[in-house]
Amino acid sequence: MPDTTMQKRLEVAIAATRKAGRKTLDWFGDANLTVTRKGDQSPVTAADLAAEEILKSELLDAFPDDSFLGEETGSHQGGSEFEWVVDPIDGTKSFIHGVPLFATLVACRKNGKGIVGVIYIPALNEIAYAAVGQGAWYQQDGHEPIPAHVSKQTTLSESLLCSSDFRDFRRRPAKLDKNTSGKDTRDVIEDACRIVRTWGDGYGYLLVATGRAEAMCDPMLNAWDAAAVAVVVGEAGGTFTDWQGIHTIDGGDGLATNGSVHNDLLRLLAPAAIRSK
Repeated sequence: MPDTTMQKRLEVAIAATRKAGRKTLDWFGDANLTVTRKGDQSPVTAADLAAEEILKSELLDAFPDDSFLGEETGSHQGGSEFEWVVDPIDGTKSFIHGVPLFATLVACRKNGKGIVGVIYIPALNEIAYAAVGQGAWYQQDGHEPIPAHVSKQTTLSESLLCSSDFRDFRRRPAKLDKNTSGKDTRDVIEDACRIVRTWGDGYGYLLVATGRAEAMCDPMLNAWDAAAVAVVVGEAGGTFTDWQGIHTIDGGDGLATNGSVHNDLLRLLAPAAIRSK
């Protein structure tokens, strides 16, 4: 029997994600869009703020005792064992340049463990969602939902690898930049894979979950970037870990794959994953 509590949370999450994501389109492609910089120099717009306000309102109206963590508005501590983790626009740089590969991400965690995840690409009207134990589902504009499955490719040499920004491989603070071969880790994994593309952020993880890419690799990642995609990729049959191979969204980096090529990529990434002590 499906978990009715989880199912309700998934339904609310899908509706809230769609509503917030559609709101971002009010600003998408606007040549007069104002972009400001946060303390970490990442961009933020009125669309980010408006979408997060919708998510916070919709989710906490439905579940007022839950906690909430958003990229733009920070944390709200509730009294229940549940926490919502959201990113209103994952891929703001794509958004402000009129590139439709940005995502709205919503996850629900229970006692720190992800149970629900939604990845929505508003400009393409593509959505993937999942609840733990219920599989992952994918819906494209105007079509019925279908099961989402990762690819069956087993070799890196025939794999498509995505990343949000390959320059971030060199920006990782206090982490080794060279593979044991002496090459930059970025160059090593590019050489190992058939195709590499910066179809990144939430969209890259959607590609993995729907079998269109074998791997999505982020050298720098926040919890709100990872929470939803970890659930969706996992329920689609794939694997999400940090670069140490730990199943966590708090490691500061992330690797999502179809599972079959995961260990091969970890072996290439491991030298660059040494943490400062």
